[in-house]
Amino acid sequence: MSTHDEEEGAEASYIDYETFLAPDFSPSAFANSLVLATNNPNDAPLDLSTPLSKVLFDAQEIDSHIDLLTTRSAIPLLTHTKEQTDASGHIISEIDQQVKSLNESYKQLEKEVIRKHAEADEVRQVASRLWETLRLGRSVGRCLQLGRQLEVQHSEVSSTAGSGAAATGGKKEDHRALVRCTHTILSLREVLDKKAPGEEGHGLERVNAIQSLQDGVVAPIERSVRSASEQIVREFSIAGSSASGTAATFAQSEEMRARTVSAMTALYLLSPTPAATSGVRPTEKWTPQLLLQALEVYLRNALQSSAASLARSLATLPSLDRTLAEVAARCQNIVALEIILDATKAPAHPLLPPSSQPPHKHQPHHASNNEKNSSGNLIQPLLAHLETGSLGSYFWRTLAGSLSPRVQEIVNRGGVSARTLRTNRNGVGDAIRECVIRGSQPPSTVAPAKGKSGRADPERDGGGGAWEREIAVMVGSVVGNLGR
Repeated sequence: MSTHDEEEGAEASYIDYETFLAPDFSPSAFANSLVLATNNPNDAPLDLSTPLSKVLFDAQEIDSHIDLLTTRSAIPLLTHTKEQTDASGHIISEIDQQVKSLNESYKQLEKEVIRKHAEADEVRQVASRLWETLRLGRSVGRCLQLGRQLEVQHSEVSSTAGSGAAATGGKKEDHRALVRCTHTILSLREVLDKKAPGEEGHGLERVNAIQSLQDGVVAPIERSVRSASEQIVREFSIAGSSASGTAATFAQSEEMRARTVSAMTALYLLSPTPAATSGVRPTEKWTPQLLLQALEVYLRNALQSSAASLARSLATLPSLDRTLAEVAARCQNIVALEIILDATKAPAHPLLPPSSQPPHKHQPHHASNNEKNSSGNLIQPLLAHLETGSLGSYFWRTLAGSLSPRVQEIVNRGGVSARTLRTNRNGVGDAIRECVIRGSQPPSTVAPAKGKSGRADPERDGGGGAWEREIAVMVGSVVGNLGR
């Protein structure tokens, strides 16, 4: 028995199992070692039969050993295999029951939850689209309603337009319709500019009716309101012509004042504003560009007309008195316009944040939100734009600057005109002085606001003391260029 165990141990140890089981075992390296062990490396050709026989013998020994082991341990192996098979069958049967139960639960879940969720999601999508359609429909309806309202308001402007409506006994002009049109235009602009998702104007640009409304109604009426307002500002005249005695009465002055305030308010509100969807906060204070342009055109026309007429009259002195009266009347109109602008409180702009609008001067702390949301008077942005402290001073100084080269041209041209102008230089200087004094006083029908008399107070300015600089500049632009 012991001999058999030794033989069996010898058989088991004949093959080096450790070499074959090593993690770094390489078949090519093992074959190379066998060839080198049975051959001389310098021999040619090599004898491969011996290493091949050894490999085949080892394989045969391993096969015999496997057969011996399986023969001796057949019953334990079969028993183990049967146990593993039975265990696997038991596991499979249990898993089948669990899978069947899981499938039934999933079917129930699909029936009670998943299908209902899919149906609910469809309902949600339908409701969401219906709501979006309803929101868009409401926005379109509001825009169309505002468009119809704008048409009605514009018809009120058109039917009563014309500066002579009241004078001819026709229907009294409703200049306030300009402001009503402007507010309606701003309401439409407020809706149409809100284009971000979730806002009122989102998607309106794809609606044909809105495009037609913008192109066929809003844009033409906005141009019409702007044009009518600019025309009213250009035609502003309270002093009239002192030479012809056509100064306006108090009632006419009040009517002109009201018309001009309405026109300036419309231009103030219609001035371009930063886009609501830009998402960029403006770094500078907003300015009413349309209003400033209209007022600047009015001042430029008055200055150009005055400079041209004065240049002609200086060349033909008999007409100088009449021309100076007209120039004084133009300056009186500008002074009256300054008084009106100073007394007119600029409206709160609905499309601008309060931070972008100029604040009130001396605004009380207990002012209401609406008051705090308003800006100051209308004169402030114009004076800042012209970089001056007074429109009257601006008029005389600018006129003097335009007049000086024209006088030099008359002197350089020589002739009777130049000699007459030099001969009457003192009279011309006195006439220009009286013109500046008279033109710097407001018309009798326009009184400065209480506490705002300043330089335009006729009682104070009767001697021209407050306008000495302007008088000196005007007289110097003519007399100073005549030489000796």
